[in-house]
Amino acid sequence: MKAVTLIGCGFVADLYMRSLKTFPNIKVLGAHDHDPAHMTAFCTHWGIAPLPKLADLFAVQPRDGVILNLTNPSSHGKVTRACLTAGFHVWSEKPLAMSMAEARSLHARANAGGLMLGSAPCSVLGETAQTLLAAVRSGTGGTPRLIYAELDDGFIPQAPLSDWQSESGAPWPYEDEFRVGCTLEHAGYYLSWLIALFGTVSRVSAVSATVLPEKLGVSGAAPDFSTAVLFFEAGPIARLTCSIAAPHDHRLRVVGDDGVIEVAEAWNNAAPVRYRRRLRLRRRLMEHPFAKRLRPVADPAPKVKRTGAAAMNFALGPAEMLQAIAKGEPSRLSGDYALHLNEVTLAIQNAGEDSGSQVMTTSCPPMEPMSWRT
Repeated sequence: MKAVTLIGCGFVADLYMRSLKTFPNIKVLGAHDHDPAHMTAFCTHWGIAPLPKLADLFAVQPRDGVILNLTNPSSHGKVTRACLTAGFHVWSEKPLAMSMAEARSLHARANAGGLMLGSAPCSVLGETAQTLLAAVRSGTGGTPRLIYAELDDGFIPQAPLSDWQSESGAPWPYEDEFRVGCTLEHAGYYLSWLIALFGTVSRVSAVSATVLPEKLGVSGAAPDFSTAVLFFEAGPIARLTCSIAAPHDHRLRVVGDDGVIEVAEAWNNAAPVRYRRRLRLRRRLMEHPFAKRLRPVADPAPKVKRTGAAAMNFALGPAEMLQAIAKGEPSRLSGDYALHLNEVTLAIQNAGEDSGSQVMTTSCPPMEPMSWRT
């Protein structure tokens, strides 16, 4: 039986618990939160042991298990460091760290201790992303040249945010969300897919800005819009856009020599992947008006029902890491991958309004295909 413990009993922790239910061979040993009321409500709802002190969590956590760091982003680095120092493998919610200095330090500490350090998001391990990876690598659409990825979420400050609660009653942390920013919160959903597909991003040209100065009185809010052009060592160029102002649009399109591969939803592990071949009709050049749905890859990841805007299994990353630990193999989302994802995301977030180009200093290879057979 594989085992995990949770640090942080807020909104996202419920999504992890619901997702962990799809892996009956993973046992949740307990959860810790610095707020006793949150911890009690969460643990009572899910029927797991409250662990009032971090030392209590370390006492029950097995060395071959994984600690899930689900705290707010500003605490990620401190909590992850404590877990690594105590000798445990760690899966962190995004971002891995709020600065590259901190991310590099955590990466080095994990390597020195022979520990795995992974970071959300893990939707790249889901059926849709793996089907996309298989299609591109098999030559569907021809050589990929250009990718458009959109992560616009609508005019969020006008949404009924106070009504958004998790399963155990935790409020959606809109203050944290606004201070961290939509780029650090959301860019990884497609950026992780692109890095899995093409490997290292060598250079980033980006702009980030605040287009909504008033966000429910939250001071110190991060940019709420960003757009970036990503140059991959493998050749393709991608444009990635994030905002909490533009109408909801989560499309991804891979433009190749022979046609376009499309995904309409980022936050649905079972979203269809479609292909439109390019054709000439009389004097016109066009993509086929009827898209062909590509067959999902075999052995798909476990699914969860839709919760709010998402139908994502948040436990795919921890489950894959546990599988890698048991087999003595590297995790697909560990180490270099997590560090590179963090660097590219921060480059976009911190670009500011003066467009510039930044050369990346980290690297990682493309991802090997995923299999959920154990």
